[in-house]
Amino acid sequence: MAAAAATICARGLSRHFGAHAAVDSVDLELRRGEVLGFLGPNGAGKTTTMQMLTGNLAPTTGSVSICGVDLLESPVEAKAHIGYLPEVPPLYRDLNVKEYLDLVVRLHRVPKAGRAAAVKRACERCGLGEVSRKLIGTLSKGYQQRVGIAQAIVHEPDVIILDEPTVGLDPNQIRDIRALIRELGGAHSVILSTHILPEVEAICDRVQIMHHGKMIYADTIAELKQLHNGRTLLVGLNQPPAAEELMAIAGVVHADLVGENLFRLRVAPESDPTEHIVSMAAQKQWGLRQIGPAQTSLEDVFVNLTRRDDS
Repeated sequence: MAAAAATICARGLSRHFGAHAAVDSVDLELRRGEVLGFLGPNGAGKTTTMQMLTGNLAPTTGSVSICGVDLLESPVEAKAHIGYLPEVPPLYRDLNVKEYLDLVVRLHRVPKAGRAAAVKRACERCGLGEVSRKLIGTLSKGYQQRVGIAQAIVHEPDVIILDEPTVGLDPNQIRDIRALIRELGGAHSVILSTHILPEVEAICDRVQIMHHGKMIYADTIAELKQLHNGRTLLVGLNQPPAAEELMAIAGVVHADLVGENLFRLRVAPESDPTEHIVSMAAQKQWGLRQIGPAQTSLEDVFVNLTRRDDS
């Protein structure tokens, strides 16, 4: 089966503020039907990158094409393919939902004959039918976030970029927004920037991780976990030593006590200290009762990658 067409292709994207490189030579590709998780610690350069991808900030160097259209050479044509929800939704609180979306479809140059249908469709997809005549300023945070997503999709863009779409929402609202994002990923390409790692695991097909302005990982979540499988061991001991004694074993980088007499050991790449641990436990009568690879979570991998990059 042929690979889906790329909807975003960014190459060598950089942005400097004086001597500071906020984004440094970033490559990013998004294909139709994908939901891409865009991760990184605070200050990693994610928001700056998204501003460049949406044409809200000019790159210092590099190129961006949206559905084959060069964003720098033909910005109006390229931006017509994009729907963007910034971290603070661009809402007019003194308009009602329908009035606001009517304004948005006109700004996106949707033909007059199709505007009413486009607004109705966006309201239905985002669960806004019952509040379409209410002032945006009177709506709850969850409904305002839905209106923000509706303005990003009302013109049926090929690419939807969402910056922290579930921040500040309650658990029920988060579940509804996640379901909507999964549904959007079926017909569009979606970039989801979030700090909520379980959200990425639940929704996304691929993940890209930024740190200090650079892209340090880009692949599927399954590949990311597989890459780090075997680098963490769970070791249970009846008579446990101090963590420092475990860290003195060759190949053990770090040891954390995670339960009653249960340690999580971080292992150096291409190292397997299992035999050394078994031998040492027998020699020092630690009472080894459990040893094996720990199940790797996205949070573990994210922390390990960003710590490694810092060091």
